Amino acid sequence: MLFSCSDDDSFTTSSANRLTFSQDTVSLDTVFSQVPTVTKTFWVYNKSGDGIRCNSIRLERGNQTGFRVNVDGSYLGASEGFLVNNIEVRDRDSIRVFVELTSPANNRVEPTLLEDNLVFTLESGVEQKVNLNAWTWDAQRISNMVIDRDSTILAETPVIIYGGITVNEGAVLTIGAGTTLYFHENAGIEVYGSLHVDGEVDRNVVLRGDRIDNMFDYLPYDRVSGQWRGIHFHEPSYENSINYTDIHSTYNGIVCDSSDVSKLKLSLYNSVVHNCQGYGLLSTHAVVDVVNCQISNTLNDCVAFYGGVARMLQCTLAQFYPYDANRGAALRFANFKEERKYPLYDFSCINCLVTGYADDVVMGEADSTVNYNYSFDHCMLRTPAISDTVRMHDVVWELPEDTVGCGSKHFRKVDIDDLSYDFRLDSASTAIGKAVVLETLPLDRLGIRRDEEPDLGCYEYVKQTGKE
Repeated sequence: MLFSCSDDDSFTTSSANRLTFSQDTVSLDTVFSQVPTVTKTFWVYNKSGDGIRCNSIRLERGNQTGFRVNVDGSYLGASEGFLVNNIEVRDRDSIRVFVELTSPANNRVEPTLLEDNLVFTLESGVEQKVNLNAWTWDAQRISNMVIDRDSTILAETPVIIYGGITVNEGAVLTIGAGTTLYFHENAGIEVYGSLHVDGEVDRNVVLRGDRIDNMFDYLPYDRVSGQWRGIHFHEPSYENSINYTDIHSTYNGIVCDSSDVSKLKLSLYNSVVHNCQGYGLLSTHAVVDVVNCQISNTLNDCVAFYGGVARMLQCTLAQFYPYDANRGAALRFANFKEERKYPLYDFSCINCLVTGYADDVVMGEADSTVNYNYSFDHCMLRTPAISDTVRMHDVVWELPEDTVGCGSKHFRKVDIDDLSYDFRLDSASTAIGKAVVLETLPLDRLGIRRDEEPDLGCYEYVKQTGKE
């Protein structure tokens, strides 16, 4: 059976007959000025009982706001005066409208509200409006930055990075406290020299993707992994430090390439690496010191050490990656990777909580022909218990049969519907009170190797020698 609209469908000029909109406001969230947004759409319905003609559909402010509109295939461009004429919406029919924005600079530090109205002028003379709005934010734009000499990035306004940042060998890049860098797709930081990210307690550095709008009403793009490339420390890079820094929504958060294990590769302190489509922290035959950090929700392992020297002190590793059930471990340490052998000279883990969805989120893998030295001290581990008094000191085994919520009970918020997380300990967590006061630990148990006075506790060592 075939149906078609009759050419003699009636059209009304009654002011009582009006259009209906799927939404009366189209919000493009918060966007960067001079950067094109995603496309939003809405529907225009005619439920009036008669056909309705629009004499015009126009942007009320013309070309002053940067909004771009397409109505049922017709673009409201400059040559058309930012309007279309004679659009028909037959009874019980609809048309679709597409909206984008590239806003002008607002010359202010804070985001500024930008608005326009899409005005539908009916044949009856009635005007109906749909509000278009966005908060626009001026940002500095940097493309393919190459650091050849010691440099500092310190900015109160957002900085958008296109193409990435490369720190060449012999150069040092410092990112100052309070700076937020927004990385465009496929941009990241490639370090051959040194990187110092110097956040402070109340002025963290934030490294994130540049999408500040929403994928869905409930889901900001900022909660979606794989938005940018992360930080990669290449072989000649040493003496890197990251402190009070929030790194999230990357592919790989931090990657440390194989290097000389007599030199420190990375100090990662007081920081968060969260929501990665690859690894949170991947270190291959390098020296890495991780203190007071949260590394969470990654498609591959949250933390993976392949050989080298590593210490984790007072850290939370939480593997609750929401996008793929085939997620990696929370912690992996091994002395080989594929066909290559990497001696694990020393790995110490102290006062750490390692948990996740799976029954076993701690993976130790060894080749008996190379070094494999590790120890855990006052940790809570979600893994089957093992009896090893040499390597395991006061470890609490988080067994699946003893827990509810697959380890999520420890934390203030694990919301898989809105993909929102707060990995601070909940007051009901059984991890509270399980740590050891560091001053009481001998230096050799802290992962610190000293020739002099190795049996002193940390506090006594500092007091007597003046060394940290």
